[in-house]
Amino acid sequence: MRYISTRGNAPAEFFCDILLGGLAPDGGLYLPETYPRIDAAELSRWRGLSYADLAFAVLSKFITDIPAADLKAIVDRTYTAQVYRHARPGRSAADITPLTTLEPGLHLLELSNGPTLAFKDMAMQLLGNLFEYVLDKRGETINILGATSGDTGSAAEYAMRGKHNVKVFMLSPEGKMSAFQRAQMYSLEDANIYNIAVRGMFDDAQDIVKAVSNDAAFKAKYKIGAVNSINWARVAAQIVYYFKGYFEATTSNDQQVAFSVPSGNFGNICAGHIARQMGLPIARLVLATNENDVLDEFFKSGVYRPRKTAETRVTSSPSMDISKASNFERFVFDLVGRDPAVVAELWRQVDAGDSFDLRGTPYWASLPGFGFVSGRSTHADRLATIRRVWETYGTMVDTHTADGLKVALEQRQAGVPMVVLETAQPVKFAETIREALGRDPLRPADFEGIENLPQRVAVMAADADAVKAFVAERC
Repeated sequence: MRYISTRGNAPAEFFCDILLGGLAPDGGLYLPETYPRIDAAELSRWRGLSYADLAFAVLSKFITDIPAADLKAIVDRTYTAQVYRHARPGRSAADITPLTTLEPGLHLLELSNGPTLAFKDMAMQLLGNLFEYVLDKRGETINILGATSGDTGSAAEYAMRGKHNVKVFMLSPEGKMSAFQRAQMYSLEDANIYNIAVRGMFDDAQDIVKAVSNDAAFKAKYKIGAVNSINWARVAAQIVYYFKGYFEATTSNDQQVAFSVPSGNFGNICAGHIARQMGLPIARLVLATNENDVLDEFFKSGVYRPRKTAETRVTSSPSMDISKASNFERFVFDLVGRDPAVVAELWRQVDAGDSFDLRGTPYWASLPGFGFVSGRSTHADRLATIRRVWETYGTMVDTHTADGLKVALEQRQAGVPMVVLETAQPVKFAETIREALGRDPLRPADFEGIENLPQRVAVMAADADAVKAFVAERC
């Protein structure tokens, strides 16, 4: 299996080569040359596998340059009950991603039982083990530069802390994350972890990461890698839980399901799109946004209009406060018939601060075949959904999952199970939970008092040169 750039001006590479690099040299994102197809017999064999065995089966389709025995060992070390130990009361940690049925045909796929209580752990723990394996084999080091709007940063740092040959430089928007999220990141004392709070929004931090990654000389000199969802391995790992969620919500491979996905950077739902392209019987992919509704606007109008930083709203589902969705380029590559010249031109417009409009094109006419529908949720919707789910089902959900549930309820189809991807545990957004329910969220014992720990973070302007200097001084 080799990988190509969405913009067409980079050589095809194998998995281990793109694992360490992040963006392609031409500024594009890597995708497989072709998506592997899963037939009915193989789908039947996969039903009933443990999560680790299913992950090995799925990832083996995409990773052909790591010996099977080594990949199996990496996967088995990643997906254990010891790592994903924060399951809800009454759920088994051994399930890794338990399914909670709220009512017949409406389910939550729990993805936040990992070490940082967010779905990002599902891919990031694997990424940390893959990095360590490949770096050891090659005798190399890597300096990871990432950006986070909330959960990616802590998941990356917890996955990479203490890993030899790895340093992490994580950018976050100053004051825009919850107190719990900040504490998870800034309280880490590991010598290989560096936190940088930039004065601005997540999009400013993400733009810095892209600018540094596009500086070929700096990237090569300081061995810069990426853990954001621009890294293909993140998306590949997320494909696994769509298969697991499908098997949990159905009894037969003749059935179809819908997945509702709270969406910010489009990586989570992009994995669902790829699972569908592989042959998983997904009737609908329901994209849910918050007030930053760039993606909802596109799927309803055909216009992709990233907002300026000043237009991006700070909301109570902060991990979705994103106006330029990096992984959207991967989907558009498929939408335009995998024509890299078209993608390069569209993103030339985006990178120049403009929008693009696909209405009236054959690409827009083909969109219904990809199964996407969308909707948005506001703060008032969030509060109402959190209350409704608590009062009706006795289940507490975080703000982002509430956005997914709100849109899922609008998009349900008779006879098609709806699986909402849970994104985080409610304790990460305690202020909004208290506003909605008048009580504190449940908190795993591991995290008692985390907000009171000493914090270590550098604050600086949203300036790529300043970040480069910070990295260079420490490498």
